[in-house]
Amino acid sequence: MSLPDATAFAVAIEKGALSVAREWLDAGLPPDFEGSRIGTGLMIGAWEGNIPMMELFLGRGADINKANALGEQALLHAAWKGHVTAVRWLSERGARLNREGKQWAALHYATFAGHEEVVRYLLERGADVNALSVNGSTPLMMAAREGKETIASRLLASGAKRDVANDWGDTAVTWAMRNNNVKIAREIATSTQFEAAVAARTAAPAPAIRSQALPDRIEMLLAQARKLEDAGMRSDALRLYRTALAGIRRVESKTSAVASSGAATRITITARRAQPENQTVRLNYATPAIGGQAERTGIAGVSNVSPVDDKIAPALKSASGISTPGGPPDLVDDWLRRARELEAVGRREDALSAYREASNALRRAR
Repeated sequence: MSLPDATAFAVAIEKGALSVAREWLDAGLPPDFEGSRIGTGLMIGAWEGNIPMMELFLGRGADINKANALGEQALLHAAWKGHVTAVRWLSERGARLNREGKQWAALHYATFAGHEEVVRYLLERGADVNALSVNGSTPLMMAAREGKETIASRLLASGAKRDVANDWGDTAVTWAMRNNNVKIAREIATSTQFEAAVAARTAAPAPAIRSQALPDRIEMLLAQARKLEDAGMRSDALRLYRTALAGIRRVESKTSAVASSGAATRITITARRAQPENQTVRLNYATPAIGGQAERTGIAGVSNVSPVDDKIAPALKSASGISTPGGPPDLVDDWLRRARELEAVGRREDALSAYREASNALRRAR
């Protein structure tokens, strides 16, 4: 039996093709072989919550603590997706809850995604409640930013430090106030700190912009589009991506007025010599927020607070001026590759922006 390439491997394992995976391993496939998305078979199993798949790869010698190119491990994938059974299975078999130095941990991911049961289990097993991410942020800061009140209370009860400042000087109170999560800010801050934060208010609260689950239909369209793309049916895949984009625009319509009502603070123009058709213009808007102004941007602007931002920031920053020596077809492939990477780490909004750019590039190429 011939061994798969990275794309074929990813598609089969994500589909849960256990018998195919076993045949590949029997034929000599390394147990830590990495697919084109997510990572190893064990990581994909964790992402999907597929215990039999994880059992197969671990039984063949897979490293339970191996990290992919983004620094993520199987435990982080299971925590991000909220698969508490998979989290428990991995923990009981040696997956490390805590990591050395400044690195994203499973508790960061579970907190940011709002999976209370996973957070509770990780804390009970000994996860470091004050773990520092690559930018020095704590799980409490994740809860404060995303408005996860129950999780914030649990973290505080478990000993979360209230005054830790990250590399940008932000604290959990800073993030809570910036995103209008006043109840969380009041629970974290002392009376003096809270009064000072309120006094610094410069405008009326604006609706907080935070992660939202996509409707099941959009999730299904994205999954089908990804499979079509992997099968080489790019036009059909892009058609589904466009349909998904139309759906997400409707979901996001409630917050679209936030950007349009703010004042433009910066315009970003990207262009390359001899490629006028690829030039882009982006506006950044200041939106009112308690405790100061927040800026809402397109794909060219990178937030510095979510669990995946630091890892994909280089890709996002390069997105505004990518080199396309092979012309539009290469540009399409570049955007599609970037979109896959963004979607794989949970950044759906940015992934959809990348899919949109791929669609636009393909139309220009026709």
